[in-house]
Amino acid sequence: MKPTRTAVLVKPDGLQRGLIGEIINRFEKKGLKLVGMKMTVMNDDMLNRWYAEHREKDFFSDLKEFMGSQPIVAMVWEGIDAVPVVRKLVGTTLGREAEAGSIRGDFGMSQQFNLIHASSEDEAAENEIEIVFGKDELFDYRWPMGDLVYAEHERD
Repeated sequence: MKPTRTAVLVKPDGLQRGLIGEIINRFEKKGLKLVGMKMTVMNDDMLNRWYAEHREKDFFSDLKEFMGSQPIVAMVWEGIDAVPVVRKLVGTTLGREAEAGSIRGDFGMSQQFNLIHASSEDEAAENEIEIVFGKDELFDYRWPMGDLVYAEHERD
């Protein structure tokens, strides 16, 4: 099975609440490989591309204002079935209804201030990664932990 990549954003509220270390810790403990990370403020072009599917919705301007108001921490995680694995760790969108043990379930109450974004599918992940990261900002490196996370037949 070939590993895939997914995009994760720690939103301004997650940054302000000091949850970056906790979030990284959960992904690493699960067995995902961090291949890119940076802090940035999303500009208008990035936000329009990132949230293109919400452009006609009433909350679009508020969402853009919130997401562009403070820095975010963008990450790219790699693993087998990375998108669904990360989405399960993140939890459902509405924090107060998210599953206990998920990031939103443990730390979130709001729908907008829900701490973190995770790609919804592989194609979305590819597009989102391109919005925030250049090819020279993603790294492929030997990761000995992979030998402990996946059985040999899963790594081939």
